[in-house]
Amino acid sequence: MTDYTELLRKGVEKRRTTRRTVNAVMLGFTGVLTVLALVPLFWIIGYIVHRGGQSINLDFFTQLPKPMGMEGGGVLHAIEGTLIVTLMATIIAFFPGVLAAFYASRNPNTPLGIALRFSTDVLSGVPSIIVGLFGYALIVKPQGHYSALAGSIALAILMLPTIIRTTEEMLKLVPTTLREASLALGAAEWKTSLSVLLPAALDGVITGVLLAIARAAGETAPLLFTTLGNERFDLVSIVKSGITNHQPFFQILSRIFSAPIDSLPLTLWKYAQQPYPERIEQSWAVALVLMILVLTTNIVSRVWIDTRKRKLRG
Repeated sequence: MTDYTELLRKGVEKRRTTRRTVNAVMLGFTGVLTVLALVPLFWIIGYIVHRGGQSINLDFFTQLPKPMGMEGGGVLHAIEGTLIVTLMATIIAFFPGVLAAFYASRNPNTPLGIALRFSTDVLSGVPSIIVGLFGYALIVKPQGHYSALAGSIALAILMLPTIIRTTEEMLKLVPTTLREASLALGAAEWKTSLSVLLPAALDGVITGVLLAIARAAGETAPLLFTTLGNERFDLVSIVKSGITNHQPFFQILSRIFSAPIDSLPLTLWKYAQQPYPERIEQSWAVALVLMILVLTTNIVSRVWIDTRKRKLRG
């Protein structure tokens, strides 16, 4: 009996040692693969910082481009264009995206709910250049000119799937008891959704919007067919001339959104294929600014989530 117990103990100890060894080997293996996966990321970031940092200066952010072949100048037009187009696209996509997410989360098995979710999945996989062609055919061609409005609508279409799916998933995490309690107190369905469900899922909604902005800010293909690019675009000059000529506020806005406009990704694409060394160097600087913009947006979304989680935990 003692020999049997001793053999059993040795067998258990041997299996335990084997499990520990296999666990250590697999953890080490996954650690090595993780490092290998991070190497290209940090390599790209480091190279862009090294090349782009050489052309970063104050003029780069405050001046318009100089004529080709001349040194100096900046990409103020592209920075203004990126902010304008991205902000307008967010405004266009936010309300339809959130309302669609409410319907999909509340009525997932209805024919319209199924069609909505299927369409969202399909739209999220559509190449961005197809969206650009759609914007060209729908807006640019009937208008007869490229415009910031056309680019904003194209980017809004790309933002919709991210906003819809993120908001829908967050709404599903809201306890049903909150909705039932609101309805039991006599609140209407729409008021319950706006005053109870939306605040409870606000963190996820904001996160989805920030992630959608990060994606839209880095898109080039849709803007090739909608905004075209405009190195002479200057927001301050348009506003000043409108004020000087006593133009109404909405007329100034119309001038801004009806004009061809540039963006950081579009400027990067154009500068990178030009034969002038100064434009090539500036393209690296544009890549650095664009990378910082996208990374900052993603970091802000993560920090927002962590901050809200700590507040909710007390």
